[in-house]
Amino acid sequence: MQRQKKKKKALIVMEESRDDLVFIHTEIVVSLVRDSFIIHTTSSFCRNYFISYRQCPLSPSSPHPPVKKTQRDGSIDQTTEHTIMLRALKTATPLPRITSLTSICRSASTLVIAEHEGGAINAPSVSAVEAAKSLGEGNSISLLLAGSGTSLHDAAARAASFHPAISQVLVVDSDKFARPLAEPWARLVHLVQQKGGYSHIVAASNSFGKNVLPRAAALLDVSPVTDVVNISGSNQFVRPIYAGNALCTVRYIGSNPCMLTIRTTSFPVPSALADSKSNEVPVNQVDLSTLDEDSVGKSRYISQTSQDTERPDLGNAKIVVTGGRALKNAENFKMIDKLAEKLGAAVGATRAAVDAGFVPNELQVGQTGKIVAPELYMAFGVSGAIQHLAGMRDSRVIVAVNKDADAPIFEVADYGLVGDLFEVIPELLEKLPEKK
Repeated sequence: MQRQKKKKKALIVMEESRDDLVFIHTEIVVSLVRDSFIIHTTSSFCRNYFISYRQCPLSPSSPHPPVKKTQRDGSIDQTTEHTIMLRALKTATPLPRITSLTSICRSASTLVIAEHEGGAINAPSVSAVEAAKSLGEGNSISLLLAGSGTSLHDAAARAASFHPAISQVLVVDSDKFARPLAEPWARLVHLVQQKGGYSHIVAASNSFGKNVLPRAAALLDVSPVTDVVNISGSNQFVRPIYAGNALCTVRYIGSNPCMLTIRTTSFPVPSALADSKSNEVPVNQVDLSTLDEDSVGKSRYISQTSQDTERPDLGNAKIVVTGGRALKNAENFKMIDKLAEKLGAAVGATRAAVDAGFVPNELQVGQTGKIVAPELYMAFGVSGAIQHLAGMRDSRVIVAVNKDADAPIFEVADYGLVGDLFEVIPELLEKLPEKK
């Protein structure tokens, strides 16, 4: 008579994550083969692994044996390098529905690269903190500030109590970081990551973040995920492609840290935050004794030009008035300046207007310029090239004026006027009241 194989209950780890934990489900009965259970897991943390679980005395008090992990292609994923513990139970005892596997991954911890000016954290950096909150419950957020002088310490003191999501503020007070040069900052991020071992590093997708993060990513040997507009998990993000005409969902499967630049317009700062005050968190100095001094000195600050103006910053303005190449020259572009002054708006320009020399390139709106999402966006003489639309299509209300009825800008505009801007703008200036 042929002897039948014994059958025992086994555990299968199903793909179900909750707050970065994986849960065990009791699902199948498998044959006992050479004192081993063969368990197939499709978990996001252990995807494509076949786990060989060696039999042990089935007692609740027995020690947990290690789990041998082998992937189909023979490679080992760093996200599952921790030993997975499976709970041994008596055969006759029903297995629990859900048991957390906290040993699979550590809690998320995020480093936010922040800018400050005038003793306060700037708005894009606050948006980066808002984005970091979306990486999961229990996420520990550290804010990194660097610079020198009283402005830095004032900003650190405010940062320590202005946002409830921040766990600590890291401060670097050194003349090496008196100016926001990308090379020293990249080395600083590399140093702080080596000390802190963060799971994520987040920066705003502005000129500063775009300069620093790729350099830091190269030093850390990871690939950053850029221009994130939505976060749907600790490793799953949405970013625009094809000049903003499509959205792509990206799952990060590389090693830590996961580095992100976020579109600040997609992570608005709550209005209630300005009036709130959270418990003060610790402010810690970063030790620079192991900083690579040679690399820090490879870039040199020359000068910075600025203008005294009452106009709001282009990236944060509630109203933006933009002119295109149809204005013909820099003298005519001053009509846009006058209209913006009456409306209390920021001035923007298309790449064609910038390339023609009408305005400086810091006013460029579009894929290779500033990304804006104001309450009101007014476009005069803007045809609506796909690269320009990528930088302003998230605006709440879009008003377009163009004499070409087939201009692509009308496809995204909420209100459109087919007319000559040289007639429309003077009429607007005449009808609008003077700004008080």
